[in-house]
Amino acid sequence: MEETFANFSKFGDSKSTGKELDNKKFSKLCKDTGIMGKLVTSTDVDIIFSKYKPKGGRTITLKEFGLILDELCLKRFPKKESLEEKKEAIRALIAGKGPATAGTTKISKKGGTARLTDTSKYTGSHKERFGADGKGKGLEGREDIIEDDGYVVGYTNKDTYDQAHN
Repeated sequence: MEETFANFSKFGDSKSTGKELDNKKFSKLCKDTGIMGKLVTSTDVDIIFSKYKPKGGRTITLKEFGLILDELCLKRFPKKESLEEKKEAIRALIAGKGPATAGTTKISKKGGTARLTDTSKYTGSHKERFGADGKGKGLEGREDIIEDDGYVVGYTNKDTYDQAHN
């Protein structure tokens, strides 16, 4: 449960600590893990989230997440006999899952795309922008980084003064 909570709270936010979950990410969690469906609607999820979040706050913690799951299990599994069976079922539903990235853009390899995006065939200044593995170098590959060490550009005997005068 903690792992799933952390996975969804960090999804799409590089600054997230993984300790808080907002309503948007909680709704995504419910959709991606299968909690939301015919018995549990997005409206139900929003109402229950609002019920447990602190007044004036926008996020929930792991403790509140557990309480919300306990309430959602009643709606999601109405045919199970005991409350414990319902709690176990909903926790098994979300165990170890992470955010799905369905609908994201896939890499196209049709036609000339593969040939044009193969960085090993790049030449000239474009070749300097990518490492041997094909990953971009960022600023290092785009800009000439000027050394500010006090020497004239192209000076060949850099750092040899101490060796010559000791």
